[in-house]
Amino acid sequence: MNWDQVKGNWKQISGKAQQQWGKLTNDDLDVIEGKREELVGKIQERYGINKEEAEREADDFCNKC
Repeated sequence: MNWDQVKGNWKQISGKAQQQWGKLTNDDLDVIEGKREELVGKIQERYGINKEEAEREADDFCNKC
């Protein structure tokens, strides 16, 4: 799946994101709305990791969907 597909199906996919990153709140997921950069930023913020690692995790998540 690509990011356009993730964004289009975010309501269904956000549950998977919640499972993957338990520190993300429902409010976080509402703000993200399937946008890659928003997801990367929230992962960085909640988990204290660098941007490259957060991007890698987000891309791995996208490829699994």
